[in-house]
Amino acid sequence: MNYFIKNLVLLLILTLMVIWAKPIIADDTNTQTNTSGSNTNITGGYESTSETNYADGSTNTTTTNNDSTSTTNNKSTVPPPSANSPSYSSMSQDVCSMGVSGSITTGIVGISGGKHFVDENCERIKLAKVLQDFGMKVASVAILCQDQRVFEAMNSAGTPCPFQGKIGKDAASMWEKYPELRPDYENHVARTKIIEEVDEKILSQQLKEEEEKAAEEARLKELEALKKAEEEALNEEVNNIVIIELDPVAVHGE
Repeated sequence: MNYFIKNLVLLLILTLMVIWAKPIIADDTNTQTNTSGSNTNITGGYESTSETNYADGSTNTTTTNNDSTSTTNNKSTVPPPSANSPSYSSMSQDVCSMGVSGSITTGIVGISGGKHFVDENCERIKLAKVLQDFGMKVASVAILCQDQRVFEAMNSAGTPCPFQGKIGKDAASMWEKYPELRPDYENHVARTKIIEEVDEKILSQQLKEEEEKAAEEARLKELEALKKAEEEALNEEVNNIVIIELDPVAVHGE
């Protein structure tokens, strides 16, 4: 009841204030228009008049006119809510698949999507374990060798992957015979090309060194032959001098 009385008193006070302010406000125009996010508010026609009467019978009249216009335009585009990526689950630990999802949101539209992808490496490992449990060791290694990394690792370890029932050196020769069947064929071609280039450089360097060695040996032989010839000429000259000294007839010309 007290709350109702308070509200009634407040309403009466507001009503009296409106009635008291009515003679002061004249020609008040308030127009508001909302169009496509625009808000226009125009207010004008405000006029106030006051009179003062003095004791000598004179009167002072003051009139105030105030015309005002206010316009506010507010245009804004509300962006769409953010697109949420869907949640994907494999639903089991024994399923070799993974979910990938994503979303993108612009100022106009939001898009999201997702998909499951099969993990082939996971499947290969599980199949190899099952074959190993069944005692099929060669088959287990063969299915692992379908992976390029395993194939290269087996070759690097000197244990080539099986080839149609052949293992060891027989399998290695078959892989060399049919290189297109290798899972690492592209890398094998690139590696072979690099090895050939390096071997060619090494062979060229060896040939160059052998040529230089042969040239050095030939030069040493020439020097040795020249030295030997000089020694022979010197010995022959010494022998001639000794003969002249021992033959007095040859010395005196008698």
